[in-house]
Amino acid sequence: MTPHPSLTPFPWHDCLLLVALIAFNGLFAMSELAIISSRRPKLEAMARSSKGASAALTLSAHPGRFLSTMQVGITGISTLAGAVSGETLGGPIGQRLALLGVPNAMAWGFTVAIVVTTYFSLIAGELVPKQIALRAPEQIAAVTAIPVLWLSRITAPAVWLLDKSSALVFRLAGMNRETHNQVTAEEVRLTITEAFQAGVIEENERQIISGVIRLADRPVREIMTPRTEVGWLDMEADIPTLSKNLASMPHSRMPVAIGSVDNIIGVVHSRDIVRVLMRGERLDIKRLMRPAPIVPDQTTVMAALDSLRLAEVPLGLVHDEYGHFEGVVAPADLLAAMSGHFVSDAGGKNDPSIIEDTEGHYIISGSLSADQMADKLGFELDEDRDYATVAGFALSVLRHLPVVGEYFISHGWQFEILDITGHKIEKVGVSKAEPEAVEEE
Repeated sequence: MTPHPSLTPFPWHDCLLLVALIAFNGLFAMSELAIISSRRPKLEAMARSSKGASAALTLSAHPGRFLSTMQVGITGISTLAGAVSGETLGGPIGQRLALLGVPNAMAWGFTVAIVVTTYFSLIAGELVPKQIALRAPEQIAAVTAIPVLWLSRITAPAVWLLDKSSALVFRLAGMNRETHNQVTAEEVRLTITEAFQAGVIEENERQIISGVIRLADRPVREIMTPRTEVGWLDMEADIPTLSKNLASMPHSRMPVAIGSVDNIIGVVHSRDIVRVLMRGERLDIKRLMRPAPIVPDQTTVMAALDSLRLAEVPLGLVHDEYGHFEGVVAPADLLAAMSGHFVSDAGGKNDPSIIEDTEGHYIISGSLSADQMADKLGFELDEDRDYATVAGFALSVLRHLPVVGEYFISHGWQFEILDITGHKIEKVGVSKAEPEAVEEE
């Protein structure tokens, strides 16, 4: 087909140049986001065998110069692409629109050229490359960092000027240009969730890791065995009574008290008692006792664990600020708080703390950690709360000792008191609340 004699030949070579410019812009955008998004520990590990990763570390160590380099490249390409699309494509497109009878064809020609160029620049030069960079930032950074490092050296004068100019603006604004990246606990939890969803870690691994993060700064009273459940030996009891009590103890280390659990004087290991009895020797509990560390009830879990590591006996006696005995804490309590209670701890009886039916209803033990309940049901508790268990959570909401059958709505769930022994909430039923009830919450 012979072109119209008044038409300027369409500049296909300029179209190819424009495609190349958009591609280069995409490479710059992808490199910039990849290096910024890369995790430094992973780059450091890759740098042992990759020069590209080492170059990426060099660039990320000087973000001002790196961003200035990228901006020089992106701005230069964008300016050139705009000139090509407007000057060389606008006229030929306008001429062809005029043949079609379009009014103001030349103006529309420039508009079409700019709109089409902008569209492909956004898609192929920004959005797609950046999404690719987010999928594998460290790998892409390792591939693109060396060319970017060369470019930063070639454009050093312009980069220096831009870097100093931006630093001056920060000083005039009274701002610090240095960034201090602090990873929050919430970001760590999000990373763990993403790893679980991607199949990198299993559900039980996710629960244990989340448990460590959740418990690290919580008070030890949230994981201790409360005094009402502590098995203890009375030093004044006779041998038959001691033997009977010893046989019913669920743990190997037991507090020794005089008269009552409020007067604990030490800790004894059941193994030492059994050894003495098997030898037929006279049982002297006081001689077998060992000192146990005193742990304030507001001590953090990790601080308590450090105390147990250094103690002669890894069993801490938890006391409140008035010196009253509150309970005991052992390494097994920390493990149970992270991964759940063991059947052996209940004397071989399978009495799980959370029972779920096929309809999504739960029966939860009142002694279960409130954090574990919240994690299971998918909501967050206040950090400054003054309760540790599901029973404490129920009491904090109701503000009185409930009766069996009483219920309340909280966090989109309905909690019903199922069992009470004395003044202790034993079982709580949990189910999804009706939308109307949630709105009235």
